[in-house]
Amino acid sequence: MSDSVLQMSGVGVVRDGATLLDRVDWRVEEGERWVVLGPNGAGKTTLLQVAGATLFPSSGTVDLLGERFGHTDLGELRTRVGLSSSSLADRVPPQEKALDVVVTAAYGVLGRWHERYDDGDVARAQELLSRTGLRAFAARRFGTLSEGERKRVLLARALMTDPELLLLDEPAAGLDLGAREALLRLLTRLAEDDASPPTVLVTHHVEEVPVGTTHALLLSRGAVVAAGPVREVLTAPLLSRAFGLPLVVEERDGRFAARALAF
Repeated sequence: MSDSVLQMSGVGVVRDGATLLDRVDWRVEEGERWVVLGPNGAGKTTLLQVAGATLFPSSGTVDLLGERFGHTDLGELRTRVGLSSSSLADRVPPQEKALDVVVTAAYGVLGRWHERYDDGDVARAQELLSRTGLRAFAARRFGTLSEGERKRVLLARALMTDPELLLLDEPAAGLDLGAREALLRLLTRLAEDDASPPTVLVTHHVEEVPVGTTHALLLSRGAVVAAGPVREVLTAPLLSRAFGLPLVVEERDGRFAARALAF
């Protein structure tokens, strides 16, 4: 059994005759901060679903947090993984208070009902809202928050259970420039915190890669184009191959930018 946080070996996912992942080999270790990039339809979200134990692969093996798929309770395993995604945001009741969106992660539910939370749960949720700059928003309804504020509430929720692996599916999608930069500063602080869990962040854009990211995985048509240390992977030749067009890639102070090569 692997002692890594996550290991996929020859993982494939086929749905309705379409290959969504094709023989993916990937390993995530303690202390690593990964970004997964690729064009639309590359398989990024499917990869994250497998990594979060919400999707069982069609082929290959997956070891997550020391447990192998097919030989463990995936429901129990999911409780050890923190997840923030747009699909999760769509399921949050708009009238739910921001504090309750965070604290209900302790029971793995959305929408506070008759669960009982102790003072420690509430204090942790408040502390996480403070860390994400939203302590003053604890009583605000989720539906009244801006897109950037919702993203930060969901990040706080993902951290509520002190997860052993943190998965972030396009956390900056739909944000304006100011909100994106505020979120990236927050993610940079998280990446630089040794107490933070290993993290996998999915995005379409190299501009959304936080400073402190250690590794990158490039996907195209469900297959791995490259995986390894971030500066070895986020290069013009490899990104051009993944996205299917000639690109110029620049890096400054740990931030990346890409643009199409002028014709």
